[in-house]
Amino acid sequence: MQICKISSEQTMLLRQRVLWRNETTEFCRVDGDEDASHFGAFINDNLVCVASVYLTQGKARLRKFATDTDYQNQGVGSEMLNHIIQSLKSTEANLFWCDARESALGFYRRFGMTPYGVRFYKQGIPYFKMKLAL
Repeated sequence: MQICKISSEQTMLLRQRVLWRNETTEFCRVDGDEDASHFGAFINDNLVCVASVYLTQGKARLRKFATDTDYQNQGVGSEMLNHIIQSLKSTEANLFWCDARESALGFYRRFGMTPYGVRFYKQGIPYFKMKLAL
């Protein structure tokens, strides 16, 4: 597997296929995409995982983390998250955070992230904010 920086455009098809199957790729755009860092994991030249990091005032926010369903539960997302956390250590970021589905809290905890705040909902799905001091 190779993980490298990619363009925001390269993230769109996988974002759409995994996160918003019933929406257009245009719907998958996020304010700030043009200034964010986007990462892609490739297996045999196929893009199988994407994640975007938005850096603001020393805080790095993970968003739109998506792994192709054929590659889920195989460690791809773990390698991606580890790569991102390591790369952030050479930036001005001192905090890494994300909105995590409640069902994924265990995944993020494996990387030392801790929940903070109260449960909230997006489209009926329970989430918590997770953070990691860098």
